[in-house]
Amino acid sequence: MLNVAKFGGTSVANFAAMQNCAKIVKNNLNTKVVVVSASAGVTNLLVDIAHTPLTSEQIHSKVAEIAVIQQAILHALDKPQEVNDKLAELMDSLTTLATHEELLHRPDLKDALISHGERLSSLLFSAVLKEFGVNASNYDVRKVLKTDSEFGQAAPQLNDIRQAAQRLMLPELSHTVLVTQGFIGADEAGNTTTLGRGGSDFTAALLAEALDAATCEIWTDVIGVYTTDPRITSAAQPLPELSFEEAAEMATFGAKVLHPATMEPALRQNIKVFVGSSREPEKGGTWIVRDCQHEPAYRAITRRKDQVMVTVKTPKMMFAQGFLQKVFTIIAKHKLSVDLVTTSEIAVSFTLDNPPNSVLQRLNRETLDELREFCSVLVEENFDLVTVVGNNMQSAAGVSSKIFSAVSDYNLRMICYGANPHNMSFLVRGSDSTDVVKVLHKALFE
Repeated sequence: MLNVAKFGGTSVANFAAMQNCAKIVKNNLNTKVVVVSASAGVTNLLVDIAHTPLTSEQIHSKVAEIAVIQQAILHALDKPQEVNDKLAELMDSLTTLATHEELLHRPDLKDALISHGERLSSLLFSAVLKEFGVNASNYDVRKVLKTDSEFGQAAPQLNDIRQAAQRLMLPELSHTVLVTQGFIGADEAGNTTTLGRGGSDFTAALLAEALDAATCEIWTDVIGVYTTDPRITSAAQPLPELSFEEAAEMATFGAKVLHPATMEPALRQNIKVFVGSSREPEKGGTWIVRDCQHEPAYRAITRRKDQVMVTVKTPKMMFAQGFLQKVFTIIAKHKLSVDLVTTSEIAVSFTLDNPPNSVLQRLNRETLDELREFCSVLVEENFDLVTVVGNNMQSAAGVSSKIFSAVSDYNLRMICYGANPHNMSFLVRGSDSTDVVKVLHKALFE
């Protein structure tokens, strides 16, 4: 009954938070693999260094901020000397990369730098576990988590991961708890890669799949998955259970509690996923399973920010064959995902995810340049994507009318039912999205 436990950035933010996590690990004898994110705030500092032109003084100031966070944890240990040298070595490596003159222009250096957040927190958390009497060791996930070489958004190589995990990790689990890093991997040449923001959840699910685990726990700072982001409305309610399909829709369309790809390995191997708060584990959380006992029409509302709407247009499209194929071949070549699509006789509109300082932002620019070679391209920004997730949404009477009635005062730019019965999405102005989510939540859940 192997369990893989993942702890997010706020759960390993400081020594007290790590102590809470150590208790959770110690209390579950089935937990043999622990995946950690970087301590809260560290990844943001590393991303700033990797993507922003900074002076030498500014770079060293941000490196010093990271050092303060990690040193505070180190000095709270009973035996800091046991990890002090390794921590100093990692900080030296981090500083060297942060001050590399080619950092801003080389994706491989960016990934190598940003990976240090998880490498630091896993080293320190393994030391905290030992102080709780757990036989733990810090394990380099790059030995196992093999990816392609798309730096910043690397794709895992499932067969390679399974073979390596079974050969290298499984024999260790009979006598030790392996504390490893989320979010990072290595390509065939041994270069450090990253899976994209939020990739620690994905790492935990991939390792759970590769090791044939029964369960995968995602420990964060909220008590499970809510009907919507509790930061938007205090009326949001925790959900006791979700189906894999519902959770996948929620993650894809903006629920921050889960990484969008987390459900794929869990669904393939029927691994039950638990989401709970490391601060308040006694309050339970959300179980994500294959089949739910109750499947309501409305389960949750999500929001995904930083969307762009792209309209491609050409008079030649009328009655022309192959235009759509040409457009989507270019999108597929750049490995972009389109959520909403609408068409008219001479135009196609679609949405793209466009978070700042991301690989997607770069790929979007390259894609649009190619599209402009054979059609006019209009790009509209500052949109958010709001999605209602539920069940039988296409066939149940009155489901859509209740949604539209609630948002009748707002301008909806694109409206789309999903290709499955689990979602309905629409694009709204970023300045309206908070209010749209609030009125929807009030109409559907309160």
